[in-house]
Amino acid sequence: MEDRDLLAKIRNPETRNYGFNMLVRTYQQKVYWLVRKMVIDHDDADDVTQEVFIKVHKSIDTFREDAQLFTWLYRIATNECLTFIKRKRTRFFLPIGDVEGELAEKIESSPSQPGDEIQKKLQKALLTLPDKQRLVFNLKYYEEMSYEQMAEVTGTSEGALKASYHHAVKKIEEFLKND
Repeated sequence: MEDRDLLAKIRNPETRNYGFNMLVRTYQQKVYWLVRKMVIDHDDADDVTQEVFIKVHKSIDTFREDAQLFTWLYRIATNECLTFIKRKRTRFFLPIGDVEGELAEKIESSPSQPGDEIQKKLQKALLTLPDKQRLVFNLKYYEEMSYEQMAEVTGTSEGALKASYHHAVKKIEEFLKND
């Protein structure tokens, strides 16, 4: 089902629930994996993904279709991820390094964490990046988004995104070289 069909079903009071269920089915996996790459832990990713779709449900009527539906969803998801990470740091009064260490441990010990050793090293390298750089890297590398799409999702200029991605790649290369 195309986005305009989903939106038409959601905006019709008789098919609203069906339309929203179809929206969730269409985008749940993509949103989950975007979130999972940021928060690492499966249970946290489930919680954040659920929060994303709760926000989408509450605000779908305000979606003006200026952007594509998936970029609007990704924007909500990225904001939820950044909020979750910030809240986690402040709730436990953890310095950034402690959160990185905790997440790196989850990468290493979690049987539900997909990937081989190279993928795990990359995930650990990503944890050393500032949150925004990690987000930009994930959107470009994993989601294969264009800088134009990333600009819509993040509300950041394409030039700033290119610079963030470049810096992220350099930091990852340095981490992998020294690991």
